[in-house]
This record gives sequence, structure tokens and C-alpha cells, in this order.
Amino acid sequence: MKAANFDYVRVASINEACQALADGGEDARIIAGGQTMIPLMAMRLARPSLLIDINDVSELAGITVAGDHLIIRAGTRQADTLASEVVKSQLPLLADALSHVGHTQTRNRGTIGGSLVNADPSAEIPLIAQTLDATIVAQSTRGQRTIAAGDFFDSAMATTLAPDECLVEARFPIWPSENTGFGFHEVSIRNSDYALAAAAAQTTLDENGNCLRLSIAICGASPAPLRLINVEQALTGSELSDNMIKAACANIDDLIDPQSDVHADAAYRGRVAKVVAARAIGDARDRAKGILV
Repeated sequence: MKAANFDYVRVASINEACQALADGGEDARIIAGGQTMIPLMAMRLARPSLLIDINDVSELAGITVAGDHLIIRAGTRQADTLASEVVKSQLPLLADALSHVGHTQTRNRGTIGGSLVNADPSAEIPLIAQTLDATIVAQSTRGQRTIAAGDFFDSAMATTLAPDECLVEARFPIWPSENTGFGFHEVSIRNSDYALAAAAAQTTLDENGNCLRLSIAICGASPAPLRLINVEQALTGSELSDNMIKAACANIDDLIDPQSDVHADAAYRGRVAKVVAARAIGDARDRAKGILV
């Protein structure tokens, strides 16, 4: 099929993009990598009246460190983020997860902001934003506002971004490197496929090897990336033994809401979510102890 008729504008600044969104109304859409929008338009599952191309907006690309946050501008390519030595050193959990995102070809075009706005319930980048309490910065003709990741992802393919807002950057907190480790696990049908279920964890241990701080989230088994708060609370202060981790992750049935589809049924996704969550926490613990590189 071919896309329905639409207007197209290529903007050169964030202000131009915001003005075009304001003028275009609720059916205007921003396009950067186009990895999701173009296929949806081709199948006529998406029918934007106006496409606003932001590929010429240089201020929407780049990675910087500001204090205790790593800032990734929305138009930064996923491949550039994966290759960044700053990301590898300051945000290794994101670097690990990015290696599971699509193929090399899709990462060359796909953007960090595009994945966040698309909010696929099985996508890795939203999962890391949720795990690390990232802050999303949105801009419109009305000004800028910040949105906590926990408030940004509403449901499958839906966010709390207003129709006239452009996502401009994501701010990821940088944890102290001492005694801190991360873990990422996912199960998919083939490499580069969306995850049937995935988990990301990060932990900091105290001088006795007990859990001082833990953050764990899953995707693929709920309508949006989900923080497992009860697991964090159950394990904080503990020695993070394998049995403790397994027991804590076994009690997430009341939190998750897996769905059945052609790839896997809900029961399977629920079982996998528990397993990958436990594995992610175990890897985070072992990296914090220096056992796992």
C-alpha cells in the first residue's frame, strides 16, 4: 500500500518544529529516523496530515554530561549513542541495551527520541529510561517542561507528550561508579526482534556487599515499561543472594499485565519476565562485586 496524502515541511530549528506542530494541529507528526512512522503510513495505520522533518535541526543531536546527568538530545542516532565512549563509561546499562535494538541499519537511522516517543511496550530504550528514572524534556510554543519517565509512558504506543510538543532531550542520572553494577536480559524470537520480555537492573552495594540501592524494570509483559517497586523494596538492604532474588521476582504477578499475541501467550511472557528480572539483578550484583565484567 501507499501512504495517504500528507503535507511535508523540513525545519531547521526546534522553534520552527514547535511552530509547525502548533500550526499543523493534532494530526501533525514529527519524523526523524522514520523506522516506525514510515511503515505505519505505508499500511495506512498512521495518517498524519503533516510530516515535520527534523533531520536538519543540529541542536537536536549530541551527547553531553552535565553534573550528575548524561544528556542525550532527541535526534541523536541510536548507532552514535551505542558507539559513544561517554555512554559506555557513564551509562553502560544503556549501551548494553542498545546492542539489542533492531539491526545495524535501523540503528543508523533510528533516534533515541523517536524510540521514547513511539513507546513500544517491548522497546529497550524506554525500558532503560524507566529503570534509571530519566527525565524527558519537551518543548512547544508555550515553552519547555520536564516529565519524569514514570509519568511519560502512558500505555502501549502512548505517552503524555502533548500533540504540540517536541521531545528535545532525555536526561539520565549517572550513578556513582564505585560498587555499582548493571544487568540486562531479554528473550526474543530472533536477534534484533522486539523482546517477548526484557529486564534491566542497576544496583549499588555497601562496603559489606549488601544492596544499598536497586532499580529494576521490565518491558514486554506490561502495556508500558514497568518499575518493579516491590522487588526493589524487598531486596534493598539484603545480601542479594540468588534465592532472595528469585523469591522477590516470583511475586510480580500483581504488577505485570502480559498480553497474548502471535509471538507468545500471556502466561509465557509472565514466566519469562520473572526469569529475566532475576537474571538482570544477579548480573548487576556480580558486576558491582567485580565478579562479572
